[in-house]
Amino acid sequence: MLDIKRVRQNPEEIKQAVRNRNGNLDAKIDELLEIDNQRRDITGKVEAMKAEQNIASKQIPMYKKEGKDVSEIMARMKTLSDNIKELDAKLSECDKAQRDILLSIPNVPHSSVPVGNSDADNVEIRRNGTPTQFPYEPKAHWDIGAELGILDPETAAKVTGTRFHFYKGLGARLERAVINYFLDTHTEHGYTEILPPFMANRASMTATGQLPKFEEDAFKLSNNEYFLIPTAEVPVTNMHRDEIIDGKQMPLKYCAYSACFRAEAGSAGRDTRGLIRQHQFNKVELVKFASPETSYDELEKLTNDAERVLEGLGLPFRVVCLCSGDLGFSSAKTYDIEVWMPSYGRYVEISSCSNFEDYQARRGSIRFKNDIKDKAQLAHTLNGSGVAVGRTVAAILENYQNPDGSVTIPAALVKYMGCDKITK
Repeated sequence: MLDIKRVRQNPEEIKQAVRNRNGNLDAKIDELLEIDNQRRDITGKVEAMKAEQNIASKQIPMYKKEGKDVSEIMARMKTLSDNIKELDAKLSECDKAQRDILLSIPNVPHSSVPVGNSDADNVEIRRNGTPTQFPYEPKAHWDIGAELGILDPETAAKVTGTRFHFYKGLGARLERAVINYFLDTHTEHGYTEILPPFMANRASMTATGQLPKFEEDAFKLSNNEYFLIPTAEVPVTNMHRDEIIDGKQMPLKYCAYSACFRAEAGSAGRDTRGLIRQHQFNKVELVKFASPETSYDELEKLTNDAERVLEGLGLPFRVVCLCSGDLGFSSAKTYDIEVWMPSYGRYVEISSCSNFEDYQARRGSIRFKNDIKDKAQLAHTLNGSGVAVGRTVAAILENYQNPDGSVTIPAALVKYMGCDKITK
C-alpha cells in the first residue's frame, strides 16, 4: 500500500506510474485526494473541539469551587461531545474509504524498471548455459511422464479435476528430491528453513497484496475466512505482521517449502497440459526482510540464490527484468528467471524475484528498529521462487531425456534419488 503522503504530494507521479502498468486510476486517485481533504478537515475540527473540551473540563471544578453557575458550560460540553461523536463516525467512514482505494492502487515501479506494455518489452539481463539441442524431435514432459508411468493427470482428473497430477514411483521421488535439494542448498547459504501453514487468514492475504485485488484467483474455505495459500510468501511474510524487527538481525532470510493453490481464473486455455500451470503445485520460496538502504542489493543476492539451484542442476536459463506493464501488482521491481523448455522451443518462467519496498510492510505494519531509542520504520520485503518444483521437474524431464525414452538424473539429485536414471 502506498503512503497517502506520497500520493498527496505527487499525484501525477502516481497516476503516470499506474498508466505505465497499463492501467488508469486517475479518477480513483482524484477521489482519494478529495476524501483525504475531507478527512483532514474533519480531523482539524475534532482536534479543535477536543481542545475546547479540555479547557472546559478544567474550568468546571474551578467555577464550582467559586460558586459560579456551570450549567452553560455543561450544555456546551454536551454539544461538543455530540458533535465529536458525529464527526468521529464521519472520520471512520473516510478512513475506510481511503484505505479501500489505497488497497486498489498498485506499487510504483522502481526508476530502473523499463517502461513497456507486455512481456515482449522485458529486458534480458543474462543467460546461463545454452539451449539444449537434440538430433531428434524432443518429447514434451507430459508425454515423457506418461511413457515412463511417473505422471498421471487422468487419474487426478477423476479424483479431483483438471490441472492436477498424481506423481508415481520415481516421479514422486524426483519431486521430493528437488524439494530437498532446494532446501538444503538455500539453508547452506544462510536461509532459515520454515514449514508454514498452507492456509492463511484474510488479514495475511491482504498484507501481502493477494486481497482484495486477486480474490477470484484464490481458493477460499467455505466455512471460515481462511484461504489456501497461493505461495509460501503469504504465511512467511506475515510471520512479522504487526511486529517490530530488531534491525541488527536484518536482513532476515527464510526459505520455505509449501504446496501452492491457485484458481488461475484469468488463464483459461493457457498451458493446459503438463506441469506448467496447475491448480496445486509445490514450490520452495525465499523471503527476506531488509532495510530500505540495502533492499536492492538484497534483491540481486536473492536472484543469485534462486539461480544457484538451477546452475547446480545444469539447466539452461536466462534472467529478465520485467517491464512496467508486466510487473506484479505489489512489486516495485522483479527479475524473472526463465528455464529452457525444449518442447516449447523457448524459455519459460520458473521463478520471480521481487522487491516490494515498503508496500507490503505498510499493509502489514512490519517495522524495524536498529536501536531501542530509534523510531520504528517500515521494513522492505522481498521474495522469490527458489524455485517452482513442478516446473523444475518438467525442465529436467525435457532437458535430460534420452533417445531410448529414459531420463538421466542430474548429478546434484542422484544422492536424493538413489539412482541416476529413470527408465521404463
